[in-house]
Amino acid sequence: MSITELAQRIALSPAATHARLRALEAQKYIASYTAVLDPEKLGYDFTCFIQISFKENVLDTLGEFLDKIRAMPEVVECYKVTGEYDCIMKVMVHTHRDLDRFLTENLNRMAGVARTHTSVSVNDVKIHGSIPIPNG
Repeated sequence: MSITELAQRIALSPAATHARLRALEAQKYIASYTAVLDPEKLGYDFTCFIQISFKENVLDTLGEFLDKIRAMPEVVECYKVTGEYDCIMKVMVHTHRDLDRFLTENLNRMAGVARTHTSVSVNDVKIHGSIPIPNG
């Protein structure tokens, strides 16, 4: 939204709103700005969530493994997590064949992967949520 729209929403002048934004950016509360693209318009029909269990000896090469994950364009988000699996990632591909290729030729061949579990999204219920801002 524009500075003017934001200023109206928070009941400040545009100049004061702009100054506050610059302060929040300088203090790193605002990490970046981004455009939200429509995946369907770009031909991405499959949003998948892949859970990964690491082999026990992966700790020695975990940094290398995570660097490879970061370099994969299909991986939109990736998190190390607690629980039954060690890692969960959001992957976007064009077709089911692309998903098969990603799993068989990339992910499952990586050293350190013990097993994976893939779930395919059938409906986006809520995406691009925002972080709750505490009052005060």
